[in-house]
Amino acid sequence: MENFVVSARKYRPATFDTVVGQSHITQTLKNAILTRHLAQAFLFCGPRGVGKTTCARILAKTINCESLTAEGEACGTCKCCTSYQSNNSFIIHELDAASNNSVDDIRNLNEQVRIPPPFGEYKVYIIDEVHMLSTAAFNAFLKTLEEPPHYAIFILATTEKHKILPTILSRCQIFDFNRIKISDITGQLANVAKSENIPFEEEGLRVIATKADGGMRDALSMFDMVSTFSPDRAVTYQQVITNLHILDSDYYFKITRFILEGNSSGLLLTFDEILQKGFDGHLFILGLAEHFRDLLLASDPATHNLMELSEGLAKQYMEQSGHASAGFFLNLLNLASQTDLQYKNSKNARLLVELSLLKMANLRHALEAEAEKKKSELTAKSEVLSFKTPEPVVLVAKDKNRLDRASFRETPSIKKPVEQVLLQAIPDEKKPETSSPTVTKKLLSPELLSAAKEEYFIWMKNKGIQNISAWKLALKEDVDGLTIYLAFANEIALSNFEKELVHIKSFFYMHYENQPEFEAMVSEKAAGELKPYTNSEKFNYLTKKYPGLSELRARLGLEIN
Repeated sequence: MENFVVSARKYRPATFDTVVGQSHITQTLKNAILTRHLAQAFLFCGPRGVGKTTCARILAKTINCESLTAEGEACGTCKCCTSYQSNNSFIIHELDAASNNSVDDIRNLNEQVRIPPPFGEYKVYIIDEVHMLSTAAFNAFLKTLEEPPHYAIFILATTEKHKILPTILSRCQIFDFNRIKISDITGQLANVAKSENIPFEEEGLRVIATKADGGMRDALSMFDMVSTFSPDRAVTYQQVITNLHILDSDYYFKITRFILEGNSSGLLLTFDEILQKGFDGHLFILGLAEHFRDLLLASDPATHNLMELSEGLAKQYMEQSGHASAGFFLNLLNLASQTDLQYKNSKNARLLVELSLLKMANLRHALEAEAEKKKSELTAKSEVLSFKTPEPVVLVAKDKNRLDRASFRETPSIKKPVEQVLLQAIPDEKKPETSSPTVTKKLLSPELLSAAKEEYFIWMKNKGIQNISAWKLALKEDVDGLTIYLAFANEIALSNFEKELVHIKSFFYMHYENQPEFEAMVSEKAAGELKPYTNSEKFNYLTKKYPGLSELRARLGLEIN
C-alpha cells in the first residue's frame, strides 16, 4: 500500500516561481542572488502557512547552486542541490527555536558557525519560530548575528515579529509575507485537483480558500479532508460546507430578505433553524456581518472587485444590494459588529442575537421615521426664516460738510432675513425672543416714532445689550415720514451705529408691523456745530470769537489747564 503524502508536503514549492502569492519577495530574492547582494541575515515574518520556511529553504538551496539559471533559480542537478534534496546536506542547517530556545542551544550554534562549509560557497542556518528564543539566548546570538563569518548566512522565520528584540531586528533584512489572496489560493487548489484527477466545483474551492484565511497550508489540509470525505473524491460546494461545518450562503440571503421586508417572525424562525443544525450563534453573526460587507461593496461598481466572489454569487449580491441604499447596509453592518463585540460578555447569547435581528427588521422603519422628523423640523425652520423685511440702507454723504438729503449716497446692504441676522450677530445669552402669539404688534407712524425711539432705549437697557446706544450719539437727526436721517461726528460713531442696527431692527420687528428706514453719514459740519466741552475746545471757541486772546496767552506765557 502506497504511503499517502499530504498535499501541503507533496505540492510544497521547490522554486521561487512556484511560490504562490509572494511575488514581491521572490523577485527581490532572485535579484539579490543574481547580483550577489546577499545580506548576512534575513528575517521572514508573516501569518502561518504563507511560505516563510519554504522560501527560506529555496533561498538556502539557490545561493549555493553551482549552475544558476538566468532567472535566478537553482538547477536542481548540482551537488549542492542533490545533497539538499536527499536531506544529507552539510551546508544547510535547520533549527526549531520552539524546542531549542536556551542559551546552550545558541552556544552550540555559535560553535558550528566557526566551521566553514565542506563544499559550496555558503553555510546557511534556518531558525524557525525564532521569537521563541529566550532573552538570554537572543543576547548570546547577537554577536554572531552582527559579525558572522563571510560564509555564514542566517535566515530567521517567525509569525510574531513584535516579540523579537529590536537589536536583532536592526541586524536583519526584513521581509513581510502577505496573506495569500483568495483568488490565488483557489487557483492553486484547482491545479492540485487537476494533478490528482479530483473533480471539483470552483465555488467549493473558493469556500475553502476563504476559510483558510490567507494560508496555503491550511487550504491544502482542508482540501485533503474534503476530498477524502466523498467516495468519488469530488470537491463540491455542498460537500465543502457540510464537511467544514460552514453555514450556506443561502441562509444569509434569506435573512437579508426578511430584514428588507421587516419580517421579524421569519428572522427568528430562520435563526432557530440555524441553531437546530448545530451552528454557533457567534459564527452566524460573524458570517452575517461578512454578508452585509459584501452587499455594501456590491452597491458600488467601483468596489465590486473587493468582494472576491465567483461570478454567479457576485450577481446574487449585486441583485440584492439594489433593494436598499448603501447607508442602510452600513447600519446593518454596524449592528452586526456591535453584537459581535457584546457576544462573549452576554449571559444569554441567543437573546442577544435575536434582539439584534429584531432591530435590523425595524431599522428601515426607524430610519424613515427619523428622516420624516428631520424633514418636518427643517420645514418648520424654513417657514420661520422665510419672512423677510427690508434691510436698512446706510447712506454716506459725498460732501461731508452738507446735510441736505440729496447729497446722500446709497451703499447696498446684505439682504438677509431679520431673524437670521439676529441669530448670527447676538450672543446666545442675549438673543431676543421671537415674536409670541400673545404680543400684538402696533402700526408705526411718524407721530409714534419719537415714542418708539424711547421704548427702544428702555428695551435695550432691560436686555442688557450695551450700556450706551449709538443712536443717542448722533449729532443731528432729521425725520421725513418713517425715514430717519442721522449725522455722526466721525467714522467710529457711524460704525458703532451700523453695528447697533441689528438690535434696532429686532426691536421694531417684534413690536411694530412696519419698519423705519435709516440713512446715516459722517458730517464735519455737524461736528462743528457742537458746543465746546473741554478746556481746549473752549479756548479755541473764544479764540475764533476774539482773535487777540491767542496773542495775550503767548505774551503772558499761559497754558491751557
